[in-house]
Amino acid sequence: MKPLLAALLLLAVTPGPAWGQEPTHPRNIVLILSDDHRFDFMGFHERAPAFLETPGFDRMAAEGAHLANAFVNTSLCSPSRASILTGLYPHEHGVVDNQSQLRQDLTLFPEILQDAGYTTAFVGKWHMGEHTDEPQPGFDRWVSFAGQGVYFDQELNVDGERREVEGYITDVLTDQALGWLDEVRSGEKPFMLYLSHKAVHSEFEPAPRHEGRFADLAIPYPATMADMEENYEGKPRWVREQRSSWHGVDYLFHGAMTFDELYRGYSETLLGVDESVSRLLAYLEQNGLAESTLVLYMSDNGFLLGEHGLIDKRHAYEESMRIPMLVWAPGLVEPGTRIEEMVLNVDVAPTLLDLAGGRIAEQMNGASMLPLLRGETVPWRDEMLFVYYWEFPFPHTPTVLALRDERYKYVFYHGVWDTNELFDLSEDPYETENLIGDPAAAERVSAMRGRLFELLGKAEAMYVPFHFPGDWQAAERGPR
Repeated sequence: MKPLLAALLLLAVTPGPAWGQEPTHPRNIVLILSDDHRFDFMGFHERAPAFLETPGFDRMAAEGAHLANAFVNTSLCSPSRASILTGLYPHEHGVVDNQSQLRQDLTLFPEILQDAGYTTAFVGKWHMGEHTDEPQPGFDRWVSFAGQGVYFDQELNVDGERREVEGYITDVLTDQALGWLDEVRSGEKPFMLYLSHKAVHSEFEPAPRHEGRFADLAIPYPATMADMEENYEGKPRWVREQRSSWHGVDYLFHGAMTFDELYRGYSETLLGVDESVSRLLAYLEQNGLAESTLVLYMSDNGFLLGEHGLIDKRHAYEESMRIPMLVWAPGLVEPGTRIEEMVLNVDVAPTLLDLAGGRIAEQMNGASMLPLLRGETVPWRDEMLFVYYWEFPFPHTPTVLALRDERYKYVFYHGVWDTNELFDLSEDPYETENLIGDPAAAERVSAMRGRLFELLGKAEAMYVPFHFPGDWQAAERGPR
């Protein structure tokens, strides 16, 4: 047996002490993953643009739970997807960029669910290993494509056989998912469907029915997008310099589109994902599966839309590392629940194993969110680790290491001599004032830096040269 699998003791499912009554057999699971969906682009969200209507996401929040403080440990496709499947931090599972493949010695949560009696399916974007579309362990049904895929007329690998399927990719994947549910919904086994969308990834292409929906939209530019000195006071040099690069608002995607075109395309492309969610919920309800199924919706990372003069993700700003997370589970989750605790992508695997009656392996870095979903008061984390490792194709973003607690965020930039960052998120939620040079913050900076490297399991010497200046406060501010 694989090491992680051997560490798990599968238990019989018992009714939870929850708001509702659990079914007498394990709940079915539907995990829906989108790509680059930022945390506040849902119609019900207090920060959502006024024009955005998302009835699918809104329904999940109204009838289930909105996990309002959900984050990823790495704001990049492949590392985040590996963390979802393994419950491990990127420096533990080893998928540190978009070219890495999962190690064969790792056990994925769908493999454990199979051993617990589930029938499983993966439908959509895999993207661990740039060109991998071959069936992976843990899935009885496999529908995927190589790399990022395309929005129209995608070649799919269906259980090892490739075929081109005409149509818009979000709709095609949803059709494939519903087709599989038709095959298994009346079976004796519980099922786990992992539907992994390409959308809302660049270059943004909405479904024809949504194209032009926001053509006359007045773009609500974020305040920190303005090219003014006060916006960049105390900011690292690399942030200001990136403004005119591939991932900056002045020359985004090498000038392939304007910022307004990006904003409208992103918003219109998201509508297809919302419709996919609505279709899944309607299917479950119409086929008598709502009371026996848990649906979890999330994104693999966030996305900046002009904040600090940037687009894309990769960095540790809130719009990059925060994600939408919704759970719909009639009878288990009380409608209208809002969960404030800090939850992570590494919590998904432990949660779904817990739901299926499995004891969670000690090796997992995450924890089960099931008690929170049931409305229980349990001890919970008050801090999180964030890492992003420099990539050769995108050299303008340095390695980013960050520690975020419930109030403060400390960001350490490795590989460049530049200004580090400290933000008081309770007073400055849009991260406009860098406190790193404030003498009153010196003790906090020192403590958070030490804790950051403790969580990484690395000595500071791994990231800080021995000849580094002894004046840490000056060093945190970078060259002047």
